[in-house]
Amino acid sequence: MENFDNKEYFTNRELSWIMFNHRVLEEARDRENPLLERVKFLSITASNLDEFFMVRVASLIDMVNVGYEKPDPAGLKPGQQLARISEKTHHMITQQYMTYNRMLKRLMREQGIFVLEVAELTARQLEFIDHYFSRVVYPVLTPMAVDSSRPFPLILNKSINITGLIHKPGAAHQEFVTVQVPNVLPRVVRVPDDGGRKSFVLLENIIRRHLNNLFIGYELDEAICYRVMRDMDLEVDEEETGDLLKEIEKQLRRRERGNVIHLDVESGISDRLINRLVSRLGVRMDNVYRVNGPIDLTFLSKLTDQLEGFDELRFPPHLPYVHYELMEHSIFDTLREKDVFLHHPYDSFDAVVEFIRQASSDPNVLAIKMTLYRVSGNSPIIRYLEKAAENGKQVTVLVELKARFDEENNINWAQKLEKTGCHVIYGLVGLKTHCKMALVVRREQTGIKRYMHFGTGNYNDITARFYTDMGLLTSDEQMGVDASNVFNMLSGYSEPPYFHKLVMAPLWLRRSIMDLIRTEIENARAGKPAYIEAKMNALSDEGMIQALYQASSSGVKIKLLVRGICCLRSRLPGVSDNIEVHSIVGRYLEHSRIYVFGNAGDPKVFLASADLMPRNLNRRVELMFPIEDESIRAAIIDSFHIMLSDNVKTRIMGADGVYRKPDRRGKTPVNAQEYFATLAEKRSIKRRKSLEEKHTFTPIRGHEENGFNENE
Repeated sequence: MENFDNKEYFTNRELSWIMFNHRVLEEARDRENPLLERVKFLSITASNLDEFFMVRVASLIDMVNVGYEKPDPAGLKPGQQLARISEKTHHMITQQYMTYNRMLKRLMREQGIFVLEVAELTARQLEFIDHYFSRVVYPVLTPMAVDSSRPFPLILNKSINITGLIHKPGAAHQEFVTVQVPNVLPRVVRVPDDGGRKSFVLLENIIRRHLNNLFIGYELDEAICYRVMRDMDLEVDEEETGDLLKEIEKQLRRRERGNVIHLDVESGISDRLINRLVSRLGVRMDNVYRVNGPIDLTFLSKLTDQLEGFDELRFPPHLPYVHYELMEHSIFDTLREKDVFLHHPYDSFDAVVEFIRQASSDPNVLAIKMTLYRVSGNSPIIRYLEKAAENGKQVTVLVELKARFDEENNINWAQKLEKTGCHVIYGLVGLKTHCKMALVVRREQTGIKRYMHFGTGNYNDITARFYTDMGLLTSDEQMGVDASNVFNMLSGYSEPPYFHKLVMAPLWLRRSIMDLIRTEIENARAGKPAYIEAKMNALSDEGMIQALYQASSSGVKIKLLVRGICCLRSRLPGVSDNIEVHSIVGRYLEHSRIYVFGNAGDPKVFLASADLMPRNLNRRVELMFPIEDESIRAAIIDSFHIMLSDNVKTRIMGADGVYRKPDRRGKTPVNAQEYFATLAEKRSIKRRKSLEEKHTFTPIRGHEENGFNENE
């Protein structure tokens, strides 16, 4: 294949991610979204940015510190990337606070929701917060002086802190002090309001009002809030450690002492105080962010959680479709007859939970094997795996301990599962296990039968309510053999020479996709129908992008749905004329991965756990699985085309790399997520009526219609 390695053909990965977060910020500014959902979107942009600093920016700083100078495909060296990132993120944070101060705060007040400053409080409200401080807050606080005998304390990652300068009456010398706002107390405090409004005060402002009480005998000159972010990437030498679980536990403790790579301060800080902070924390001035408002806007999600009612200010709840044939009958009887396709959150995730539940208690089930990357804090799947072990079944669970920011949660689950008799493994050295797969082995009259679930998303019953993912329940014999081989590879040293149908990374996924692209190129050159349609979270692998450029320049029509990072440039003359890139950012987080290849009129359709990124193709255990049932294949292709036709929540990349909403003038609005949700609700209502008419409907255990309208 011809090389397309011109740096002008690529967008820097980090700058592409910032563009994605801007698209999320646009949702916070979009007047068509309900107000409290806009508030949540703003909170999400802040949470996203925090993780970006702690992982991606921290990694680039490490590269600069060790003298790594290799440019990325877009031609930017690590130092140049940091400079561009600093410029873009300073601008983004300014926009975030403009959105809060000039839009959302005013609109919330119009609806009777107030986040008040201390100066705005009535006498009764002041009395309330004074009492709250003395009875609840004061006993928890630890004021810290900094001098020759008391060194600067460890400032915890992402904690809100108040720093100040104080002096003794009549003395000119100022002392530097700091106090952490306790994270064991709610940051958003409801205060009484005689006007019937919903009024709140932030905890740091309550503390700041009483800061003199913490330093008796001193006068306060200045007090401002600040927050640090640290390098939170784990550095685990899996080759050298004898116990991965203990090593990760040790690294988690070290992580809280990682280098400070970001400092937020309130905009009114004096030069004297900012210089003291920068010196003590060892942070560069270009990594200091002065914010015009409350530090850490993720408090807005906590605020909306405290607001009862206000249904008209939220997205209306969606009723997912429940697969009653799976819930009320033997799931294994159904799967012997046909495959079942699931499209979450439009299809209820309860079907996946039911698969494990039935397997846990079925006397004919011999073994359950499963990979867990991220699960919820009160996971029903974990409970059923424990029940299966208690019922004497062979239960093998791969728990990925290196799932970023879920390490501690996964360690707890791993230990809990081991105590109930499950065999817990941690995957392959040097690789994250990111595939989503469950295997049930059952004894039947005809012999041993395997049943599987393959998915594009995690076995997390909570995020399944607001992440869009796809899954397949099947009893396909060859897939079952492949699934057993995957687990044997993960638990031991067995590596089969080939798989029948499943495609696994890092062994074969890159080569298989390259072969599929090459086939489309050959078909285009032979005058046959040739196209590629793919949906993923991110596209950054240089080799894959070059292969897509080769296909485009050969006449292959390529349509991509890429939610986040996309380093490919569309519509470049002679390079990507035939490539469209769409990005949907809406109510639900687009998370499914779909790969469709025209194959000269007989399309090949795959779902996968993998995006087209170097980490997924080279450093993770991933699975791509084929969809062979014609009706399911058609449903996935139809779903892709509906998403592609979205003109409400989609943005389309232009030749300049900028994403813009399509022109809707004269066109019928198409919101793909709302379309799928409405379709699911209609199917669910129709199915219920049918069951009620036949007098066969019974409420499903623990699957009542509450909680389905959560949003990220």
